[in-house]
Amino acid sequence: MAQKAPGLEPFTTFAAIAVPIDIANCDTDQIIPARFLRRPGNDPEYPTFLFHDLRFNEDGSEKDFVYNKPEFREGRIFIADVNWGCGSSRENAVTVLRANKVRSVIAPSFGDIHYSNCIKNGVLPLRLSSEACETLRQQLHESPGAEVAIDLDGQSLTGPDQTTYKFEIDAFDKHRLLNGLDEIGLTMKYEADIADFKSRYEAKHPWAS
Repeated sequence: MAQKAPGLEPFTTFAAIAVPIDIANCDTDQIIPARFLRRPGNDPEYPTFLFHDLRFNEDGSEKDFVYNKPEFREGRIFIADVNWGCGSSRENAVTVLRANKVRSVIAPSFGDIHYSNCIKNGVLPLRLSSEACETLRQQLHESPGAEVAIDLDGQSLTGPDQTTYKFEIDAFDKHRLLNGLDEIGLTMKYEADIADFKSRYEAKHPWAS
């Protein structure tokens, strides 16, 4: 298997509790408010920044938000509405998902840069129709704690009622996710070629070594 960056896990098959996020045009500032962007990813509080202003009151008490409900607290798959991740290009909107062990967001459409950031960080952005996403969210509301299963290689998703949905994904994005490859991992695939070039270049130009 191709060498990958530490901590970027391959995405092959994955089943987990799914969370219905009934917010159209959920932008990156709702996913992680701007005031938290300078906080390091290893901050113990970092996971709480996800949906922070939707989840918490000013005194720190919890609001009546779906991700605060006990049945959904361990959710690792989000079923969202149209235009998920629109707004600013902040990569933190994906790293905060990873901090909460979220492996996939399913939505009818995504902000372009956010979609790319998901791929780069090992989170599967999966497009299904508005009708399919609405159906899945309704099922999750009716059966809190239900699971959704994803087979990336087979490009299929199985809902709580065992209905199977097929999805499309760019072949190169699929390859990256299946192998857990970020930019460093992609570069390291050519480690032997890089070393060979370096050796030949230094032999020809010893003054440059």
